[in-house]
Amino acid sequence: MSPQRREIQSIYIEWAKLRSVTRYNLASSGVLAYPLAELDVRIEDLAIEGPDGYGYSPLIKRLAAKSGVPEECVVHTQGTSLANHLVMASLIEADDEILIEEPAYEAIIATALYLGARIRRFPRRLEAGFQLDPREIERAISPRTRLIVLTNLHNPTGVRTPEDELKLVGEIARSVGAHVLVDEVYLESCFDVPWQPAFRLGHNFVSTGSLTKAYGLGGLRCGWVLAAPPLAKRIWRINDLFGVNAPHPTDMLSAIALEKLPQIAARAKKLLDTNRALLKSFLDSRRDLITIWPKAGPIAFPQLADGHADAFCQLLSEKFETSVVPGQFFESPEHFRMGVGGKTEDLSEGLSRVGAALDEIAARR
Repeated sequence: MSPQRREIQSIYIEWAKLRSVTRYNLASSGVLAYPLAELDVRIEDLAIEGPDGYGYSPLIKRLAAKSGVPEECVVHTQGTSLANHLVMASLIEADDEILIEEPAYEAIIATALYLGARIRRFPRRLEAGFQLDPREIERAISPRTRLIVLTNLHNPTGVRTPEDELKLVGEIARSVGAHVLVDEVYLESCFDVPWQPAFRLGHNFVSTGSLTKAYGLGGLRCGWVLAAPPLAKRIWRINDLFGVNAPHPTDMLSAIALEKLPQIAARAKKLLDTNRALLKSFLDSRRDLITIWPKAGPIAFPQLADGHADAFCQLLSEKFETSVVPGQFFESPEHFRMGVGGKTEDLSEGLSRVGAALDEIAARR
């Protein structure tokens, strides 16, 4: 009898699918869905099938132009999560050592466990504003390390890592022959700063991202990997075991969306500017919350000044019909993650209910 395989699942993704939806959803971390009508596409403009092969050529060309890299460095994937999975599957084998930031996006850890990696951690500390500290990576790395994994903007805090710090991480990785995977799914919501993928810092960097979080185009599942050509080719071949090809109509819609990205970005920026101002005002008014305020992006990660957040999150959901993401999914039970990319009127009411739940928790003590 063969040994029973250990079941691996993402407890966060399961929660997000089954338990996060409430009347006022502040758990969603992306921007409000972009209206299909505004893409100005007719059904006759699309096709069920087309010449996809290893990527739909118009889509690959536009992703390469957007990223400022050669086309042979681009792998189109169905979302950032699959992109991360494919990169890790292409770079590590069972028992290989990888370094992952802490706190981290739970699905990244689950994927590493699924692939049989030996996981080591490096901290991003509250007292340091959750900033990436290359010295922590230097202390944690070993000659066995094959991959360093981080997010930028950091998920769950929204903190941005400066390019100079990323360069130092790349040098540390090169010293042991390791790669650096940077999940950049939130980075493009820094609309006031030109987007530069980490891959452009060196060929031991790999960038992943998608149109999901910053633009409200999650339904297209347009994700990507930016990698050196030999690695990109290997990732394409590994994807043959998973998705083979993306649905052709979504490839076509994604290519059209990339043509219209400036107007889509302008809509997202206006929404986030308004909503972030609302959230900042709310957080500044609460002495029972400690928050490292991110300079951009659709998420924040407040900490309760006293106690764990589980009871608060449950009360908020059950009595106040409002959801946030419990910090337990990010190894930080005193925190909760809030998303501000939804309708402004829903955010305003949701924040009012967050305040009411916090007041009720305080009154119980």
